[in-house]
Amino acid sequence: MADPRPRRPARPREEVYATARAAIAEHGLAKLTMAGLGKQLQMSAGHLLYYFGSKDQLLLETLRWSEDQLGARRREALADPALDPWQRLDAYLRLYLAEGPGDPRWILWVEVWGRSPASAELRQGQQEIEVPWQADLVALIEQGTSTGHFTPGPAADRAGQLRALLDGLAVPIAIGLPGAHHAAALTQATAVATILLRA
Repeated sequence: MADPRPRRPARPREEVYATARAAIAEHGLAKLTMAGLGKQLQMSAGHLLYYFGSKDQLLLETLRWSEDQLGARRREALADPALDPWQRLDAYLRLYLAEGPGDPRWILWVEVWGRSPASAELRQGQQEIEVPWQADLVALIEQGTSTGHFTPGPAADRAGQLRALLDGLAVPIAIGLPGAHHAAALTQATAVATILLRA
């Protein structure tokens, strides 16, 4: 006899990622259960585990999805012919920094960094996700140098320094430390970038 209950179609991965990102940002990965996430999505925990294997894998794939979305905006800004290299750098800095306390994208990063020392898979995934940010900043610095907007110097080193600064400024904003704000962090990042790159 056929099962009379209608079967729910599988949720699109985009919906799974968006729901997971919101849940992780609100409660942290430690409090997220596959059963709880499945309930929000009207899916079984077993179904989620079938696709993601573990909470760590779900975290990594959700971060990858989140960064892919922002990556499209970054590439568009950096390719805008109406912007000079300093304006493109400003757009890069604005996109990189956390927007405010609880920024879902940055909470995902904090979770990944906290768990990656014990997981080679997370470390590898983290490196893969970071590569486009570094590559785009290196290319921007090289372009700015070639047009005379930036001083000559090792682009990869300067990009690494700027990204380390941005990470250090973004985390306090994301976790809501007093006095940490997007606008102030942007001012600080711009000042340091000017020292590193000013022609």
